[in-house]
Amino acid sequence: MMMAAASPLYQRVKDHILQRIQSGELGPGKRVPSENEIVGALSVSRMTANRALRELTEQGYLDRVPGVGTFVKEPQARASLMELKNIADEITARGAIHSAEIIESGYVEAKPSVAESFGKPVGVRLYHLQILHRENGLPVQLEDRYVDEAAAPGFGAQDFTKITPTQWLLACVPVDELEHTVEAVVPKPRKARLLEIDKGEPCLSLYRRSFSQGRIVTVVTLLYPASRYALHSRYSTSPQGRISP
Repeated sequence: MMMAAASPLYQRVKDHILQRIQSGELGPGKRVPSENEIVGALSVSRMTANRALRELTEQGYLDRVPGVGTFVKEPQARASLMELKNIADEITARGAIHSAEIIESGYVEAKPSVAESFGKPVGVRLYHLQILHRENGLPVQLEDRYVDEAAAPGFGAQDFTKITPTQWLLACVPVDELEHTVEAVVPKPRKARLLEIDKGEPCLSLYRRSFSQGRIVTVVTLLYPASRYALHSRYSTSPQGRISP
């Protein structure tokens, strides 16, 4: 098979493989042609084939297993960074099944760091919820949330295996301001076990405070295994690249 000249050879090899992935011919988990097979089929050098496969791997399309082969990588799920979105809706939109497991729930007296995040005195009564979200049975998010029920009455009475905290809060409490902080972290062993990841595997941690009419309603940390999830946003800006208030 010969490829029409236009872009660099390695890019044409990449485009050829990507087209086969996007068409469904090479689905997730399927083996892609080896360097030798690409050399023979596309009439390119081994160096060109190696560069194409290497760059596709670096860009997250492929997994290369030494001594075994190169395989199409499972697509990474994406969560919204700038907006409040219900994780159950995001999972369902991908054609998958969402389920939730309550790890901890109940009223607590806020420790100093938590009280400070709400701007309240130490010991203030808050509702604490830790919930594990799964996609087709695989853990994809560990949610650790505190809620001020003075700003969200009735939160603690909900069954959060049937409705997500975000879904309930969006329906019952108008949100007019959000604060986000994203970090790369290595979770403590307990959280790694809950997420069913190896010790030392990195995660993305999204810390969020939600405000309503000047009051902090909820403070939540969302922990995602970096190999399974990406945080994504798209928004309009001014010509100078600024987000309008």
